[in-house]
Amino acid sequence: MEEKKFNPKQLIGYVLIMGLVTWMFYNNRPTEDELKQAETQKSVEVVSEVLSEKAKTKVVTETDFSANAVKDSVSLVQLNNKLGNFAYSASLPSATNAVTEITNDVLKLKFTNKGGYLSSVELKDFKTHDQQPLYLVKDGNSSLNIKLTTTDNRILNTKDLYFEPTISKNGGNQVVSMKLKVSETQFLEYRYEIKADDYMVDFTIKSQGLANVINTSNGVDLNWDLKARVNEKSLTYENQNTAIHFFEDGDLECLGLTEGDDIAENVNWVGFKQHFFSSILLADTTFKKITVTQDNYIESDTTEADFLKGFELQAPLNVAGGEINQNMSWYFGPNDYQILKSYTDLGLEKNVNLGWGIFGWINKFLFIPIFGFLSAHLGASLGYGLIIILMTIVVRIFMSPLVYKSYLSSAKMKVIRPEMEKINKKYPDKKDAMKRQQETMKMQRESGVSMMSGCIPAVLQMPIFFALFRFFPSEIGLRQKNFLWAEDLAAYDEVLKLPFNLPLYGDHVSLFPIFASVAIFFYMRMTQSQQANMQQPVQEGMPDMQKMMKYMLYFSPLMMLVFFNNYASGLSLYYFVSNLLTITIMLAIKKFFIDEEKLLAQINENKKKPKKQNKFQKKMQEMMEEAEKQKNIKK
Repeated sequence: MEEKKFNPKQLIGYVLIMGLVTWMFYNNRPTEDELKQAETQKSVEVVSEVLSEKAKTKVVTETDFSANAVKDSVSLVQLNNKLGNFAYSASLPSATNAVTEITNDVLKLKFTNKGGYLSSVELKDFKTHDQQPLYLVKDGNSSLNIKLTTTDNRILNTKDLYFEPTISKNGGNQVVSMKLKVSETQFLEYRYEIKADDYMVDFTIKSQGLANVINTSNGVDLNWDLKARVNEKSLTYENQNTAIHFFEDGDLECLGLTEGDDIAENVNWVGFKQHFFSSILLADTTFKKITVTQDNYIESDTTEADFLKGFELQAPLNVAGGEINQNMSWYFGPNDYQILKSYTDLGLEKNVNLGWGIFGWINKFLFIPIFGFLSAHLGASLGYGLIIILMTIVVRIFMSPLVYKSYLSSAKMKVIRPEMEKINKKYPDKKDAMKRQQETMKMQRESGVSMMSGCIPAVLQMPIFFALFRFFPSEIGLRQKNFLWAEDLAAYDEVLKLPFNLPLYGDHVSLFPIFASVAIFFYMRMTQSQQANMQQPVQEGMPDMQKMMKYMLYFSPLMMLVFFNNYASGLSLYYFVSNLLTITIMLAIKKFFIDEEKLLAQINENKKKPKKQNKFQKKMQEMMEEAEKQKNIKK
């Protein structure tokens, strides 16, 4: 057997082979860039594999990315995984929380890159009740969003994405374009056009080249929400006049004071209305179907708050050929009837609550023109408190013939009252009620006296009363105009702050409602006898109306004192002056125009003349005779 011996050549061969392998490994290893590229490719393949396997929609939230997140190729890939095609917008220099500021003569607007919507709206000509700048939109109280479903099964919210702003001119108008880009030629655009001296801002939403990026098969909805900021002194009254209004098929609809939602079709515009200011979104073509939601933030006894109500609108956008194209407008401004009416054929003036039916007509065609004329010619010299007094004098003079007619009828009824009492004594029993009524009507007809002649003038004055009840609180021309101790004729005139809050009354004492309540007390006391003359003498089994009137003498002024404590001081000033003038007119009528002895003589002369029944009197006589006949048949 041959013995193995050490072979030096074999050892040298092993060493050379190991050296060669080490050299090849070192010279063929990947560079640092190649390693990063391989890692990136692997992550893309993994994500793609997971998405293809699960085939589920990915909902992207605000926390999935942030501004300036694109720092290298790896972070870009991560954004691509989260945002898909819209990662391009997050990679641009505009992907920051910067704002673009534009002003015109009446508005100061700020547009945020994040979301592309208005982040601040200031009305330059107005202040809050504590003389701070008046904002309808500020500090995140409003947002605008479109929820996009992409063709690669992602759900994105535009309010979380970054738009690229550009500013340009269109004639004398300023144009702000906010683009959410997929590429330089593919984008979703919010286009705002601001005129020089206008509260209306043209607003267009359109897409370009996104038909294969956005899935529009199920429609695309616009969501707008806003929390109404407190602007006025009277928190309770402002809250009562804050609500969602929308113009549906030519009619104004309102959610009122209640919480909840509503669905409407064929809507021209939707307004988030506050007492004196509104934020309104208008469509060039009607919104086919909308959903509006309203939330209350304060209770009836709340004395301090930042927000009144929360509003939300969901409305569909026009889509054609996979692209979005919707022309709209924003109105951010005062609830001024004349300004809103200047936007013809839109019905925006209905946003001002002037009362329904005849009350609204009286305000539109009588009180608004009178107030506008007096304000334009005398506002600067007289002041608005004196304009209210002057306007009250005009109204009282205009209505004085009705007051005279009513007082004359009352005086006639007073003259014939002894004869009415004789008839009651002649037919005292309940069974003779019909006969008693027939005799009373016959006597009044022969005397030439009618209870209706006194009721009709009083009824004709009621529309004026209710129209003014809506006019003064809604007239923005009185806002922050002072008179005597009242700092704001559109708010309550507080002279004493209470350390507690009384239900219905409030936490303060207003002086004009006290004056108005005293005036109405003396007015009612003066007219109590006049009203008593218009009543039938008390009959058995019937309520005593005179006793009820005595209760009303104290109840009515008390109710006015309580409920008007939080109302506009201009309204209380009107009622105070109006009642004083009415008392003066009635005293003048009684002293200089009515002589009861002459009235009695005239009534006696009327009795001698034959009287012919009119159709109404004849019909009433026939009905009463038929009722008496049926009663006798039953007996």
